[in-house]
Amino acid sequence: MAALEEEFTLSTVPLGAGPNGLLGVEQSDKTDQFLVTHGGRTVILYKVSDQKPLGSWSVKQGQIITCPAVCNFQTGEFIVVHDNKVLRIWNTEDVNLDKVFKATLSAEIYRIHSIQGTEPLVLFKEGAVRGLEALLAEPQQKIETVLSDDEVIKWTKVFMVFRHPVLIFITEKHGNHFAYIQTFSSRTLSKYTLFHGQEEKSVIQNFTASVDRKFISLMSLSSDGCVYETLIPIHPRDPDENQRVVRSLLLKTVVAGNARSGVALTVLDQDHVAVLGPPLPASKECLSIWNTKFQTLQTSRELPQGTSGQLWYFGENLFMLHGKFLTVIPYKCEVSSLAGALGKLKHSQDPGAHTVPHFVNWETSRGYGFGSQNSEQSKRILRRRKIEVNVPPPAFEQLLSTIKKDSEKDIEVELCKFLAVKRTPDFHTIVGDIVLELLGRHTTEPSFYPRNSLMQLIQTHVLSYSLCPGLMEAALEKTDVQMLQLCLQQFPDIPESITCACLKIFLSISDDSLQETEINMESVSDCSDPVQEKMDEQTEILQNGFNADEQNCDSCDRKLNQKPQDAAEETTSCPVVPKRAALLRNAILHSAYSEMFLLPHLKDIPAQHVTLFLQYLYFLYLKCSENATMTLPGLHPPTLNQIMDWICLLLDANFTVVVMIPEAKRLLLSLYKFVKSQICICSELNKIEVSFRELQKLNQEKNNRELYSIEVLELF
Repeated sequence: MAALEEEFTLSTVPLGAGPNGLLGVEQSDKTDQFLVTHGGRTVILYKVSDQKPLGSWSVKQGQIITCPAVCNFQTGEFIVVHDNKVLRIWNTEDVNLDKVFKATLSAEIYRIHSIQGTEPLVLFKEGAVRGLEALLAEPQQKIETVLSDDEVIKWTKVFMVFRHPVLIFITEKHGNHFAYIQTFSSRTLSKYTLFHGQEEKSVIQNFTASVDRKFISLMSLSSDGCVYETLIPIHPRDPDENQRVVRSLLLKTVVAGNARSGVALTVLDQDHVAVLGPPLPASKECLSIWNTKFQTLQTSRELPQGTSGQLWYFGENLFMLHGKFLTVIPYKCEVSSLAGALGKLKHSQDPGAHTVPHFVNWETSRGYGFGSQNSEQSKRILRRRKIEVNVPPPAFEQLLSTIKKDSEKDIEVELCKFLAVKRTPDFHTIVGDIVLELLGRHTTEPSFYPRNSLMQLIQTHVLSYSLCPGLMEAALEKTDVQMLQLCLQQFPDIPESITCACLKIFLSISDDSLQETEINMESVSDCSDPVQEKMDEQTEILQNGFNADEQNCDSCDRKLNQKPQDAAEETTSCPVVPKRAALLRNAILHSAYSEMFLLPHLKDIPAQHVTLFLQYLYFLYLKCSENATMTLPGLHPPTLNQIMDWICLLLDANFTVVVMIPEAKRLLLSLYKFVKSQICICSELNKIEVSFRELQKLNQEKNNRELYSIEVLELF
């Protein structure tokens, strides 16, 4: 359930839309304070709870502010751009912007992004991105051109993903839209072409986005009044290739289809979006909150004085122009549920505290074009700059120097010294930087593969795939199954394509190669013993795997009453060697995945390898069936659900191929009989369901009986 509370006017100064109107609203370093940028010459700092301004700064006559002012969360200073190329940096003690620090850049700026956990990022109109510190150290540095001719940026946003910034910006060229994803952990820029799907004639009017571990959910409000969603992977398979993504319908007709102005869209949380615009062609503009999970309108409010089509949200406040005045509307969004979406959820007195994520200081981050580069020089240039720099330990600096030029043995010695030093709060980022340095040298020198050092760093248990995305690719290239097993067991954010690539190697590597490899064999020995499989004698001819005489489950009664000699016991041995079993059981089966994204990659596995994996999974199922708890022995065994899910995934992706392989016939028959027996069991349970209900009623009546009684229950 969502609710809009009573609105109030923050700015009593009349504002307008367009270049000379309101440019933007940005969060200050204090939760309750916001920077409001007028499109002319002024920046005002407001305190929302007091509804009053705390300070105002203006550029001089003839200068024009060209993008919203932001706060540098690392220093508490404010940054604004005027005349496209000129940076001004000041703090609350300054009065006149003409006398504060100034830097003139060599290219025009589109937007400055600033969020908690990293330094401000500067996006140029030609598509290049720089960290603020790198620009201040050399303001006139050459800025490369990323976009093609006539391609212009329409919208942009920045996120923190696993403590690394990820920047997305949308461009338009001749009516076509493109999405660029700049990831700073892997230093890659990926380009995607946005396809409209079936709504070919609609024009995109507004963008917003949210992010999870692996995908950016890009939402767009189109001229047909509908909201569409596009899922864009943060780490693509081929960053250098222009890839295509298709929009899908998320919400239908949230605003009038003929609305050309005064419309806006923004994401509030995982399940809610705020929409600005007229719901019907003849109606006045409204602010509404929609539940995207259940596609229901939660609440709306009419705005009789109209809006400019600009909408911002911070915390639990929505900022917008109502008429010509900046208005704040507090809102509440409860956890999404069906009852809440239908308006049947009772309001709680305490909706719960707003969780503020914890961020780390990124001043020690190295090598991404931003961070603490030339920090001493920047301090001399920038007036009154107060940056607290966490000085990297000497062992770290020495290790980086060793990685660039020395041998693998020397690197291992320096790495041991570094790991012996007491860990700092940003230890995980430093370890990530070390891995990137090692992989960078491996890229330039293919013969350099510091396996022992990489294994030591993985065993620090602080890495993830997004911190060092090239690590598993290097291990795949070298067929380093031990390292791949370790990564699969420790990294929580591995893409499905990488998981499937590991599975291919685990299934295709020869037994002789596995014997020479050191692999974690935890609990595998407990599952290597053969199992007894009860096989019904197949005397009938099956048509398409089905017996016409057994179209219903009445035959189950006959099968249950059959004599023991009608069934034969067969011994099933583990179809793979123990080390291969360890890779499949302890790594692949425990990996996280999304079925939708994993299925296409499973289709690329050769049929004989699919059959081998299915045989092993069926062996594990039989092993589970040996005990009453339906679990495998061992410390961290895969569950029965995980085993069955993988069987279903493999069959869904490869059934038409596997069914043609003679070697898979017996396995498919066994799986068919297993499913059929489960259906029969469910049928029998349904028959006695009524009896169980009657027993339940009798149990509820026991309170009316004496302390001791004898009861006889007859089940028919």
